[in-house]
Amino acid sequence: MRGKSILLIIGGGIAAYKSLELARLLAQRGVTCRAILTKAGAQFVTPLSLASLTGEKVYDDLFSLTDEAAMGHIALSRSADLVVVAPATADLMAKMANGLANDLASTALLATDKAVLMAPAMNVRMWESAAVRRNRAQLEKDGVLFVGPNDGEMACGEFGPGRMAEPAEIAAAIERALAVNGPLAGLKALVTAGPTREPVDPVRFLANHSSGKQGYAIAEALVRAGAETTLVSGPVAIAAPPGVTLKHVTTAREMLAACEAALPADVLVMAAAVADWRPDMIANSKIKKSTDRVVPLIKLVENPDILATLSAHAQRPRLVIGFAAETDDVVRNAVAKRTRKGADWILANDVSGDVMGGMRNRVHLVSETGIEDWPEMTKAEVGTRLAARIAETFKGAA
Repeated sequence: MRGKSILLIIGGGIAAYKSLELARLLAQRGVTCRAILTKAGAQFVTPLSLASLTGEKVYDDLFSLTDEAAMGHIALSRSADLVVVAPATADLMAKMANGLANDLASTALLATDKAVLMAPAMNVRMWESAAVRRNRAQLEKDGVLFVGPNDGEMACGEFGPGRMAEPAEIAAAIERALAVNGPLAGLKALVTAGPTREPVDPVRFLANHSSGKQGYAIAEALVRAGAETTLVSGPVAIAAPPGVTLKHVTTAREMLAACEAALPADVLVMAAAVADWRPDMIANSKIKKSTDRVVPLIKLVENPDILATLSAHAQRPRLVIGFAAETDDVVRNAVAKRTRKGADWILANDVSGDVMGGMRNRVHLVSETGIEDWPEMTKAEVGTRLAARIAETFKGAA
């Protein structure tokens, strides 16, 4: 989002205090944030607080000659890349849905030619009322985007939908809204992540140390770049990145089926650490230790090769990217794997240390044109760099 500009409209409600944290998060991301503070909003947060966090003048008066001379309300409404209303009260929603403009906030909403994102906040009975439902339906028909509201306890003591989304959720929704014009906008991406588990009996399974962090970071970066992203994930302890379509699976065969169901796609990134083998038979009950201490024999059979299968699929993605987790001869093995699997790119990494489960990674991008040695970086940075390389490739192919 760095370099982007947001017009933040703050309505009147107890949730207005969250707008201060949202402004701070936007500043951290390098976003210019101008704010319009409604008269009701000023009962909960002060112009000084907002100005301190945004570094920009706070606007609140439609009829200010000084403000109009510096930046008229029409220019203010169109100077940003996105207009965000947080909290979006029932009053602000009603005004925009019905074309009313009697203050600076409502006038800016009607005058803007940019996308509008609303984060509603109100009592659960208000949110569920026929009038608010009708206004929301009209706003959605008009193209207004929404984030939240969430379920939870209200300031009034009631419980249900109506709590404004958390600042981090709103920031993520802003990223998604801005990504509509991102470098991968209009493309579909399919990403796999995490381990697979192959059951031995009801309590045991074969798996590996994959945490899923790299695959999830790649999926998140692709969403930020504008791609419509499906994430097929094995069992991990990570929250889904905002904006992805998440498909949970357990076994390799389930992962293959989920990937095939998600086709067609423009790009496939196989970051999952798929189990190569599975027990040929799954015991119906827990395998017990025998009295003579004879170790039970578990016969293994080969799992389907998901990368090779999708590389040769009738609906093969235009760009197929696999991972090679190696402990020896990392690049040489990756070069051989790319040819053997039919992939376009292989991202090779040395997993002999603490890469699986860690926060950092060092990869080598192997393609038909050669090998790119990337420096060690965080897994989030790897995801961002990979998304940029994917965008370069599709731009060059356009």
